[in-house]
Amino acid sequence: MQLGFIGCGNMASAMIKGILAKGIFTAENIIASNSTAGSARRTEEELGISAVTDNVIVAEKASVIFLGVKPDLYQTVIEEIKDTVGPEKIVVSITPAKNFAWMEAQFGKKVKLVRTIPNTPCQTGEGMTGVCYNEWISETEIGRVEEILNSFGMVEVLPEHLMEVVGSVAGSSPAFIYMIIEAMADAAVEAGMPRAQAYRVAAQAVTGSGRMVLESEKHPGQLKDEVCSPGGSTIAGVRVLEAQGVRSAMIEAVKATVERAKRL
Repeated sequence: MQLGFIGCGNMASAMIKGILAKGIFTAENIIASNSTAGSARRTEEELGISAVTDNVIVAEKASVIFLGVKPDLYQTVIEEIKDTVGPEKIVVSITPAKNFAWMEAQFGKKVKLVRTIPNTPCQTGEGMTGVCYNEWISETEIGRVEEILNSFGMVEVLPEHLMEVVGSVAGSSPAFIYMIIEAMADAAVEAGMPRAQAYRVAAQAVTGSGRMVLESEKHPGQLKDEVCSPGGSTIAGVRVLEAQGVRSAMIEAVKATVERAKRL
């Protein structure tokens, strides 16, 4: 089975790196398209896969086709490849901006469609991908798609109307978390820690905290309480975060990304 990516920007590259690292596909079985010959060469050099500038070639060769272009290019790309996409192929979108009804109208026929919202940590095998399927996908094909998605992280199957939400919570939130890590490291530097160490300490603290939520299955509030000793330093920090409105700021940030995603 060939895996194809139409468009190979940051997100698609991260997904491909995760897939290759897990070993469920070899570089020889992945093909991607780029808009220019120069970017195609860079894709081949960076990822070791085949890269072309013709989207139709990718659609012809691949059994599962990921649409990795920007939302405003979806209509153009689908117009290019729709005659090549037969009933045996699966088309996977990676944007929250285009729903099944819109994509089906562009293809003008029954097509096996999957909507996914991955995030960039898939490059390290720690991605979070929301996914939903249209009615033409079989259980066997769902298993095949989820094997691919699971190769670079966790997968959550959701109803289509929640795709913008998972795109904001999982897709956009790495940017928010990077800001938090940077701020924590800045504070450590101010207190005397070398910057390289500060970034490592802050990043691992965030990574470990997320793993605790997943593996302990405890409520995040309970885990927070377990760290806060009576009269201790942690509860003093929590008080400052509450006073500065950290919870509200995060809620508003996610709400803003959801609202913007719905307008794209």
